[in-house]
Amino acid sequence: MLIDLRSDTVTRPTEEMLKYMMQAPVGDDVLGEDPTVNALEQMAANLFGREAAIFCPSGTMTNQIAIKLHTQPGDEVICDRMAHIYNFEGGGIAFNSSCSVRLLNGDNGRFTAEQVREAINPDNIHHAPSKLIALENTCNKGGGAYYSFSDILAIKAVAHEGGIPMHLDGARLFNALEETCETPVEYGLAFDTISICLSKGLGAPVGSLLIGSMEHIKKARRYRKVMGGAMRQAGYLAAAGIYALENNIARLADDHRRAKAVGEAIGKLPCVKRVLPVDSNIIIFTLDSSVLDINFLKQLKSKGILASGFGPQTIRMVTHLDFTEAHLNQFLSTIRQL
Repeated sequence: MLIDLRSDTVTRPTEEMLKYMMQAPVGDDVLGEDPTVNALEQMAANLFGREAAIFCPSGTMTNQIAIKLHTQPGDEVICDRMAHIYNFEGGGIAFNSSCSVRLLNGDNGRFTAEQVREAINPDNIHHAPSKLIALENTCNKGGGAYYSFSDILAIKAVAHEGGIPMHLDGARLFNALEETCETPVEYGLAFDTISICLSKGLGAPVGSLLIGSMEHIKKARRYRKVMGGAMRQAGYLAAAGIYALENNIARLADDHRRAKAVGEAIGKLPCVKRVLPVDSNIIIFTLDSSVLDINFLKQLKSKGILASGFGPQTIRMVTHLDFTEAHLNQFLSTIRQL
């Protein structure tokens, strides 16, 4: 059987999720008349203890809308050099919001309050105004690393001092919460806006949510329209999100356990130079010069294993709900034979 570890976005809806989707009552969401979309948005807002939420096609869109909400052209966004909003969203910060970016050199995508304090520009016409601090939790490029909540609160204190809002790219936030003792409500209190993805570890086919105040989400609906993200009978997709939030959060622990087993096996290969700490469901490793990354990927593919190139001599694997215990056992057996 094929083992696809390229991303947790490759999952397909289960039969139970599909059945739930097909039974969803729908309407025209642009007119505010899709009851299932409305239910999903209210469910997400309640989960994080916030006033409102908006359902969008992608996490890129929810992140880019959030940046637009908090900034004006010429402002500056503070984020880590590994941040998804900077590396993997098509230059959207410049394209959509006409903002510059201050990149911090954190620890696998996690920066500190002191780094933020040093990065905030003075009120001076020579500098772009620092108007948004954006965190990513877990950090994709950092191998699924997650923040200590005490560190988040320390960053929030610095942000509060400067009157600067905080946005969370929480595409895989539930993976972080699986490893910590915090709740969504605590995150809702810490951030001005939060983006969560439904189509990664939670297994929905499409969709992300932006969560925040009523005022922010009202503006977000206009920006979603401008970006082409307003949908009509989107309740079928929203139903998958409801099912995911109700059924697929607790099972993330299985993905993490399997990811650790994958990381341990990969680390034993003689051609592997380094494996990043496997904190959640992402495994990133670097090969030594004895084998080219493209050849290693080809070898894996010939054995029925798909992975992703993630930079020079670097490869990423991501566990997910379609990577079962049987897949894990087959993977471990195959890797031992390489």
